Amino acid sequence: MKGTIGYRLEQYTLRRPQEVLIVTAEVAGEPDQITIFKGFSSSLMRPTAFDPDVPMLPETATVIAIDRLRSPYDPNNPRYIQSGLSLAEMQSLLEQVGV
Repeated sequence: MKGTIGYRLEQYTLRRPQEVLIVTAEVAGEPDQITIFKGFSSSLMRPTAFDPDVPMLPETATVIAIDRLRSPYDPNNPRYIQSGLSLAEMQSLLEQVGV
């Protein structure tokens, strides 16, 4: 689990607590949007498990795009840093913070 993209994105938000990530993905053949903030993730489109160790972004998920926003996240007034990042583009940011 520690090497999965979901875990790495959660670790990224621990190192950059001023950011919120919104990940657009396909999970089990269904579209999903997952918010990641301060090491925790939750789905905006389906139920979120009560156990924080259950990954919201499983290894089998396909990441479509990642948006970086300033925290606190306000869905009525989102403050984007970058939007539509590919997984490859996000990988370089993950490396910058050491995850």
